[in-house]
Amino acid sequence: PMAKRGEAGRALAVALFSSFCGGMIGALCMTFLSPFISKMALKFGPAEFFALAVFGLSVIVSISGKSLLKGLITALFGLLISTVGMDKTCAYLRFFKLQGLYDGIPFIPALIGLFAISEVLAGFEANKKKKKIETKISGVLPDKSDIKSILPTVIKGGFLGSFIGAIPGAGGDIAAFVSYSEAKRSSKHPEKFGTGIPEGIAASESANNGCSGGAMIPMLSLGVPGDSNTAILVGAFIMKGFQPGPMMYVEHLDIVYQVFASLMVANLAFLVVGMCGVRIFSKIISIERKILLPSILILSLVGSYAINQNMFDVYFAIIMGVIGYLFQKYGFPLSPILLALILGPMSESNMRRFMQIVDGKFFLIFTKPICCVFLALAVISMITSVIRQNKINKKLAQEESENA
Repeated sequence: PMAKRGEAGRALAVALFSSFCGGMIGALCMTFLSPFISKMALKFGPAEFFALAVFGLSVIVSISGKSLLKGLITALFGLLISTVGMDKTCAYLRFFKLQGLYDGIPFIPALIGLFAISEVLAGFEANKKKKKIETKISGVLPDKSDIKSILPTVIKGGFLGSFIGAIPGAGGDIAAFVSYSEAKRSSKHPEKFGTGIPEGIAASESANNGCSGGAMIPMLSLGVPGDSNTAILVGAFIMKGFQPGPMMYVEHLDIVYQVFASLMVANLAFLVVGMCGVRIFSKIISIERKILLPSILILSLVGSYAINQNMFDVYFAIIMGVIGYLFQKYGFPLSPILLALILGPMSESNMRRFMQIVDGKFFLIFTKPICCVFLALAVISMITSVIRQNKINKKLAQEESENA
């Protein structure tokens, strides 16, 4: 939406600044709060992970747009397809007996199909010549007014992303959604979220990058990777003869300090590269539609194939693209599907592990303080989001009637 208003440069500048600040907050949290946060992460078991997933799913209410019903329908669709594949508990093959779906829905091809190929199909349907959009770039960083408006959101998102990143298996996607939902919930003008405002970009970008530093905390302190990237780092450390965990701080403290410093240097390098590229990247929207759309489609299909070098993923991305196009055409939001695909397997597997541990006595979950906190936050988040969305819908309806 900001790019369509000729504010692509402004949007990229806000994203760059927010990502850098979020990354630095994550790096500082990793440096100074590792022992404390790692102790918190160590208390997470199946019940706590299930409660965290429920809290994450409560964000669906905030990202459903004008129609909560349509948001819930797409979320249920996402939860349904997230159960496809080999059951993680008893190894039973569910739904389709296709080799490409044995490990469940391929996430990256699904993401590419829903958010890239569906947009290409919508662009082909429009069949209109793209009007050239003039992009004004006054600077590669946000101006003072933008920084003043987004700074509280950036700080909140950075710390929120660091905390969520420190929880093994949570990841940056959950952090971005939760941060966006919280920014919208606490905003004085929530009706503007989704129409292209700097706070929406700042919330997701700061949390996403803050998660990087947070994910390093359990890896260095406990030897438990926080996400898929740190899982690769664990392997790299072991290959070099270092065993991540508590003894790293005793036997290889110099290596730990180098990791702390390297993440901060990486964020500074990211800022420099981003500042050099903002003026170039913002010119993409000036490319003619007849060139841009086929290029996006080709890159999307190549990206789908490159993950596993499997044509099945390409076909699946196309199918999800058609589904995403149809959903968008009839006003169904796509973000709840993505969130359900991320959190569905996490909530199901951890709930079943917990039920096995407590012999089917689900209500024992309320005896765990962390679970109670997350479940209470989920209820509060849903209630406040519904109330706010109703107010937004009434306000928009009133404005439309006045304009009519």
